[in-house]
Amino acid sequence: MTGDPVVVIGNFDGVHRGHVELLRVARAAEPQAPLVAVTFWPHPMSVIRPDQAPPLLTSLEARTALLRDSGVDKTVVVEFTSEVAGWSPEQFVREVLEPLHPCRVVVGENFRFGFRAAGTVATLIELAAGRFVVQPVELVTDGALASSSTLIRHAVLEGDFGRVRELSDSTFRSSGVVVKGDQRGRLLGYPTANVAVTPGMVVPADGVYAGWVTRLDEASPRWPAAISVGSNPTFDGVERRIEAYVLDRDDLELYGVEIAIDFYARIRGQVRFAGMDALIEQMHHDVEQIRHVLQAP
Repeated sequence: MTGDPVVVIGNFDGVHRGHVELLRVARAAEPQAPLVAVTFWPHPMSVIRPDQAPPLLTSLEARTALLRDSGVDKTVVVEFTSEVAGWSPEQFVREVLEPLHPCRVVVGENFRFGFRAAGTVATLIELAAGRFVVQPVELVTDGALASSSTLIRHAVLEGDFGRVRELSDSTFRSSGVVVKGDQRGRLLGYPTANVAVTPGMVVPADGVYAGWVTRLDEASPRWPAAISVGSNPTFDGVERRIEAYVLDRDDLELYGVEIAIDFYARIRGQVRFAGMDALIEQMHHDVEQIRHVLQAP
């Protein structure tokens, strides 16, 4: 690909259906041009109103990988600071877009930019001044609501992973390095891979889920798994974590390995059991239910 790039601007948290549509439109409009995505890190709200900053669906690394998988040739990350938050729309164009020499800029129809979101699509068209084409794209909806990172976050927090898949065309994924836990699962007959909850990232509500585990350090199959999110109240735990038991496997050595945990369906909420026997009996029921859920069409 040669020539000036077509640039798509967005926060791209989760790279959901709406984001993918922006990229599709941009590629179709300039099929021979490099496709460049401009994104922001950290999330602008964490700078503008830290107390209202949303938990994120994806890390910057995961976001970049998703953009690449969606056809982006290059991702430009704008470090969002208080200084950047104070830029006028004119300065935003001068500092971010002009150095890229775009032939076309593609944004959602609700795109806002500059200090206090003063700039609109109309502002961007005016500032382009014939130097590049500005192409707004209608928002992708489910018939009522536009697909958005906010809606996906709410669905994750509620454990509604069917809704997550509708909005994003993918499962919700949490990833991290496996750390040593209490090693109680092995004694119970259900050895788990434990991943610490990452601050600032969205995590499903406490409970038990059906999903899959995949190693990220090598080519790996996707293993069906029973996933627990919570603090193990039966044993008076206080540290919130994600634990995954790979069904029918007790031979996996995953300590120190980065894994991906994909959530498919919520099975039940977190419960404090009267003792270990009651917990083991419930875990057996959970595993059988998860096995059925993951094998269903």
